[in-house]
Amino acid sequence: MEKYKELQQKAKLIRKWCLRSTTTAGSGHPTSCLSAADLGAVLFDRYFSYNLEEALNLHNDRFVLSKGHAAPLLYALFGMAGAYPLEETLRLRKFDSRFEGHPTPKFVYAEAATGSLGQGLSVGAGLALLAKREKIDNKTFILLGDGELAEGQVWEAANFCGYHHLDNLIAIADINRLAQSGPTMFGHDLEKYAARFRAFGFEVIEINGHDLKAIDNAFHQAMNSEQGKPIAIIAETIKGKGISFLEDKEGWHGKALDEDQLKKALTELGPTEDQLHFDLKQPNSILLPQHHTKNSSTNLPFNKDQEYATREVFGQAISELGKENNDIYVLDADVKNSTFSLDFLKAIPEHFIECFIAEQNMVSVAAGLSRLGKIPVVATFAAFLTRAADQIRMARVSEANIKFVGSHVGVAIGEDGPSQMGLEDIAMFGTLPDTIIFQPSDAVSTAKLTAKMIDHPGMVYLRTLRSKTPLLYDEKESFEVGGSKVLRSSADDQLTIASSGITVFEALKAADLLKKEGINVRILDCYCISPIDQSSLKKCIIETQYPILITVEDHFAHGGMGDFAISALSSSERILQVRKMAVSHISRSGKMEELLEDAGISASAIAKMVRSLIAVPILP
Repeated sequence: MEKYKELQQKAKLIRKWCLRSTTTAGSGHPTSCLSAADLGAVLFDRYFSYNLEEALNLHNDRFVLSKGHAAPLLYALFGMAGAYPLEETLRLRKFDSRFEGHPTPKFVYAEAATGSLGQGLSVGAGLALLAKREKIDNKTFILLGDGELAEGQVWEAANFCGYHHLDNLIAIADINRLAQSGPTMFGHDLEKYAARFRAFGFEVIEINGHDLKAIDNAFHQAMNSEQGKPIAIIAETIKGKGISFLEDKEGWHGKALDEDQLKKALTELGPTEDQLHFDLKQPNSILLPQHHTKNSSTNLPFNKDQEYATREVFGQAISELGKENNDIYVLDADVKNSTFSLDFLKAIPEHFIECFIAEQNMVSVAAGLSRLGKIPVVATFAAFLTRAADQIRMARVSEANIKFVGSHVGVAIGEDGPSQMGLEDIAMFGTLPDTIIFQPSDAVSTAKLTAKMIDHPGMVYLRTLRSKTPLLYDEKESFEVGGSKVLRSSADDQLTIASSGITVFEALKAADLLKKEGINVRILDCYCISPIDQSSLKKCIIETQYPILITVEDHFAHGGMGDFAISALSSSERILQVRKMAVSHISRSGKMEELLEDAGISASAIAKMVRSLIAVPILP
């Protein structure tokens, strides 16, 4: 039809720049861009509402490119919308370019870093849920590839979208039949994909993804639906569409055309009207995220004669903080009565998000919330966070301001046994640059560090305990990122024991045992594991008789607090020895005391280690 001729030319222009940019880069995924060019052209030309001057305007529509390898398509769409000259996309994949091989925050119009497939629908769900909760009139669009529809997280996200009635979310599935190494699971059998989305509560529209009128009608239907359901547009497309020697051909995924092939492809495309562009619809108003004032605090009373579980104190503290800070959202995976995020649900239900037992989706939903200035707190068992390691990694690439809280850490959880013991979590979070790791040992430090966690501008992991512990600190004590506390010291300390969490109490018990034998040791509570308190560690070693540091932790030996301490002391000018005491084997069910003893991190084991070391003095 006549009305679609110009739109067809715009789609052709998108294809041209996707081909040119990938050939100039010498790498990329042009065929994955070509299959979705028509879908992107119709969306941006007729339906997408966006203020380019304010990428974080809450009233903007959101566009998540879940199939992140099609990044040149994303860059071409925003270039044709006037965000920058299209010629700039020829810097694709250059070291100093914002146009990276897969989208990252360097590209300000990217809602999240994508490219590890299967995560975009979850991110979009976070964006859409926030809009519904805060009554923001916009739409969230997610472009999915058919290859990633084999990922379980996609269906976790679809289940979440249906359950929360996200009728402001439109998923666009680019069904081009070919994945990286061969055909996809269902090829062009659209009904199989449609049936799956319907099963999760979506309204489904099936179309030819290269018929501009059909695409237009599908978006119009989706934008005006009153079904109260999320929408899935299932589009049959051809990988490499528009270039005959690429169309529906295997072996072209992730391959850029060489110069001769590019010349042939552009000749086949024919002349383009390079002045064409998208006139994006404009939101009715501008509303930017409002960041909260720092210096958060809680006013929780604690009885010095009572013991508290740090997981329980976290629930109380985050609830108090949430009453003062509207940016805080708490996400749960059906363990709220164990992590005590249940307290937050009771206090501020409109900011609580139940994700059920789907931790991967939960983390990526949190990344969506973070994009728009919220402070998502993801709380579950520490052991269950490890199943979302890739989602946490990608959230860090997205520079997401997520706060993670892992409860039930270490062998100290007792009878539940090894499947529930978080013993790898410090190592996992410790690999991520500039990620803060806190492990409070008592109620006061937990309340104070929960507030510090909320104030810190970046990813934080807070480790909480199942068992109750006595108070160590006065409520006037302060706690800082990168800090620690000396709990026991004297002028004739022989060596230093650095501990964290439950092992602080084992170290103190060991100190009491040793003192009866005339042996004084210094006890350091490393409540901040990353960054660890390097200056205090060095000071302790200088001030004790022997340059020996014992680290004790309820975590596997590799990647735990001990490794952070060793790294911090690696530049020490004094010859020293560091002995790591940590969990070295798979544990079992039993009482906490039995399991600490079995792991070799009990008070008696610590005392035994001290005796063995001071019996053979080390020369300074």
